Amino acid sequence: MDRALRPVDLARMAGISTQQIRNYADCGILPPAPRTPAGYRRFDGAHRRALFTYRVLSRGYGWEAARSVMQAVHAGDVGLALSLVDAAHAALHDERLSLRAAGEALEAVAQQDVDGSVARSSGMRIGEVAAHLGVRTSALRVWESAGLLTPRRAPGTGYRTFSSADVRDARMINMLRQGRYPMSQIRPILDGLRRTGSSEALRAAIARRQAELTWRSTAMLEGASSLHHYVTGREPAACHEDPPPGCGA
Repeated sequence: MDRALRPVDLARMAGISTQQIRNYADCGILPPAPRTPAGYRRFDGAHRRALFTYRVLSRGYGWEAARSVMQAVHAGDVGLALSLVDAAHAALHDERLSLRAAGEALEAVAQQDVDGSVARSSGMRIGEVAAHLGVRTSALRVWESAGLLTPRRAPGTGYRTFSSADVRDARMINMLRQGRYPMSQIRPILDGLRRTGSSEALRAAIARRQAELTWRSTAMLEGASSLHHYVTGREPAACHEDPPPGCGA
């Protein structure tokens, strides 16, 4: 028989606060806990297993998805929990396909001759570039404000004029933004391309994203295994590592 556990006992096991344990219990991450005559929650091994299952799940699936999975399990809807897991794996697969396509397209764009015939010798206006790329003019202005684009200004009117190189850069920015790259990661790619004429920075960025997806896939595999152990009544894997930075509990 599992021994009784206090909130502080669970908190120490997971390295979190007792208030966080109470929050987990209140929102259904942990199964319902009986209370003592004095009103204190009484936890046991089942709650410990639920806690570590949630913590392991969150490493790969994220805190929100892991919470929804555990809530579904404790509501008796294992089918819903598994559908959430399936959806997360499908989304990861889509990200892999998008990353591969973006990498191939970006390589092609990076290697284009910047003296091509996309832009006139006098340059293209912002509206023409937006129409050519299928983006809003406001997006081009935001990218310019962030220092990613540096179109010339026509003397007298101050109108922006985009060269072939500017159009190429705008196309690359658009593809990277569609691939969810933050603007802070796009700048080194463009800087490297402009400085050396090579796409090494681009390849490095793609490689980093591929490594991130591999890490997530491995963590999701561990999380799915832990969930299987939990729903079948077996001992789940312990949470050996802290979640990656940016994943608040």
